[in-house]
Amino acid sequence: METTKPASTRSPTLLSGEISEEVSIVMVSYWTGPILFEAVKAVLAGSQAGIKELILVDNGNTHSVIKELFRCAEENPKLRIISGHGNVGFARGCNIGSDVAQGRYLLLLNPDCCLSETAVANLLAEASSREGHWMLGGRVCDPNGQAQRGSKRSLLTPITALVSAIHLATVAPRLFRKFDLNQHHIPATRTTRVEAITGACMMLPIETYKEFNGLDEGYFLHVEDLDFCMRLHKAKVPIFYVPTAEAIHHASSSQASRVWVEWQKAKGFFRYFWTHYRGGIWSIILVPLAIGILARLGIKSALILIRTGIKGVLNSRGSPAS
Repeated sequence: METTKPASTRSPTLLSGEISEEVSIVMVSYWTGPILFEAVKAVLAGSQAGIKELILVDNGNTHSVIKELFRCAEENPKLRIISGHGNVGFARGCNIGSDVAQGRYLLLLNPDCCLSETAVANLLAEASSREGHWMLGGRVCDPNGQAQRGSKRSLLTPITALVSAIHLATVAPRLFRKFDLNQHHIPATRTTRVEAITGACMMLPIETYKEFNGLDEGYFLHVEDLDFCMRLHKAKVPIFYVPTAEAIHHASSSQASRVWVEWQKAKGFFRYFWTHYRGGIWSIILVPLAIGILARLGIKSALILIRTGIKGVLNSRGSPAS
């Protein structure tokens, strides 16, 4: 159940030096593409306050991209690059970055996610009123300004997965609650307690991240953020959605195979449900749920291959003869 409270009354200022630099941002990149430099630029912008360092964990990029990143690091000492370990997965990459983080707070940020000028300051304003363990998530938007589904969520359970898969909440919204909470109106100035947020932009005390052993490295890509939210929820650690902390997320920017990404996502779902819902009455649901995950993988992969094939044909027709 959601609860709301007014946003912190502390008014964040963007004048450098007035907000202490307490945030270590960890960004894991794998063949991200040109948007990576926009995301890095948004973090290192002179108007951005409260950032101690940007730790970019290179899981794999072209030689030219790496060369340019190191050139940027020479110009801005806040940028630190960790490279040479290969593609170890998103969760492991985040943990590698957190191991060397020097800030009081850790902000996990996708490499295709561009922070607004006030995002970190607004997260720090919220952090200043909290003690103990907690986690904050920002308003992650499409480039057109539409909030993405992961910004605020219910816990992923077999029931919410079923409701979302067959759109029961659309048919009977009073009976069924969606996994995605974007259909619930939340005032733009109010911080709201939710059950889960997206790993594209999540901030928490570094002590909290380490006490809960960081992201589970058994997840290679996708679902690790939901697993982390579930573990915090079980420990009664509050999670908040902060709509005043905005970031533009250019989703699916990686040049990795989309079919491979869907396979990693399917494996993540299998691991998540097996970890948190194995045994008891849930065992009855896990078999049809597994079938549903495989069916989803098959449909998604087929659609990707069809679109890729059509695009390839169109491109070949539009290409000049060799």
